[in-house]
Amino acid sequence: MRRVCLTLPTNRACAATIAAVAAEAAYGAREFAAEVHLLILDSSAPADLAEHRAAVAALPPAPGVVVHHLDEERQRAFLREVIAAAGLARADRLLDLMLPAGVSYGACTNRAFLLAESLGCASVHRRDSDSRYQLLDGEPVFPIHHELAALGRRAADVAGSVTRGRLDPRLADRSVALAGASFIGEPSVDLAELRALDPEAYREVVGLAVSSSHPEPWRRHLVEEAFRGAGTAPFTRDLTTLTVVGPTRVDMCNVALGREVYGRVPLPPATDTIGTDYFLLHLVHAAGLPGVLHNRHIVNYYTGERRSDEGFLAYQLRFAKYLLAAAHLEAVYAGLRAAGDTLLDGHGRVRPAIVTALARDSALIDPGDNAARLDVLDRRYRALGGRYATAADRFTERRARLLAEARSDMADFALLVDAWPALTAHAKGTSVNHPPTGGPSLAPTAPPVPTAGTVAP
Repeated sequence: MRRVCLTLPTNRACAATIAAVAAEAAYGAREFAAEVHLLILDSSAPADLAEHRAAVAALPPAPGVVVHHLDEERQRAFLREVIAAAGLARADRLLDLMLPAGVSYGACTNRAFLLAESLGCASVHRRDSDSRYQLLDGEPVFPIHHELAALGRRAADVAGSVTRGRLDPRLADRSVALAGASFIGEPSVDLAELRALDPEAYREVVGLAVSSSHPEPWRRHLVEEAFRGAGTAPFTRDLTTLTVVGPTRVDMCNVALGREVYGRVPLPPATDTIGTDYFLLHLVHAAGLPGVLHNRHIVNYYTGERRSDEGFLAYQLRFAKYLLAAAHLEAVYAGLRAAGDTLLDGHGRVRPAIVTALARDSALIDPGDNAARLDVLDRRYRALGGRYATAADRFTERRARLLAEARSDMADFALLVDAWPALTAHAKGTSVNHPPTGGPSLAPTAPPVPTAGTVAP
């Protein structure tokens, strides 16, 4: 029986989402005869964590579904055991990169990757706590349907079951490594207000994330389409495309990857930086690995916290760090595109060493361009006044630190890519449900791995 990991990382209250994703897990197990491990990685505050525990306890048993709800203590215990078993240098730094104190979209997904390796899963299917499923005739539209139908199969064997094929025939013998869609509803980044207040400011600021190597008409198109997902049209029928999926067509709340990708290369673990968790989408595209793009888009919405003044400032900092990271990441992406087929070894697997070298080189690029990006943000945000001016003040206070972190984040990514083969290898021998040996435990002793249809405490 195929074993897969449906993961929900969260740091906020989301009991309703837990129930909804559990229903998707039950659907996947029932319709595809798979063993679906629902993995909830919980970094929430104590009150929300307690609410989530109650929500997990209330889930109805579902044949073929195993639920794992891990708070940060249990995640840290697992990581410590894996890192110790791997015998890697700079163990404390690696633990910080895998479970940092700040918000990291890449690190939370990397933890899911390692835990999926421990559970013996063939793929990871990621959802987010601030998203919902669309409905058709009153029933939820689950993305896992297309993910399980295609992932891991030879592209030529999938071609007859999709709506349309746009894959280069020379890639037909490669396995489908990615399946995904986008979202409808509110933009994925809190920039709608900026666009309404000053469309020119919006275009200039968002344009900072678009490579200057693109022709100007294409740059304008990319700016207009950025962060808008699949628009607002609701789902009415399935539309699937076998192709090499463009990274901008998929959102990380609605994606599944095969272990032949994430088992070889992790995501950049930068903290307080949106967008870095899209790295593997670019890698899959550059390597020419087949994917299925579908239209079971998830519904995105903003939480109350993100609408507050403090939430706004926190998210604007993450957006600013994304703009600075973009300069370094674009250098890596350009290198990946140039490498093309050479990114894969003779067995069709990604070569991590190429990614490491590109990441290290990108940490050395001239910081002058990023200083200019901060100047644009400062000018545009101060002109808007109000809380945008407050955000500009924060950028100014942290200017030197922001510029330094944009470089060091790439060096940290190179370190993690180097360590990743050993981490994934030793994750396979580490139990999700037991505390580490050889030292004080950070997690309570748990019973053995449960059978399908039960909940792992």
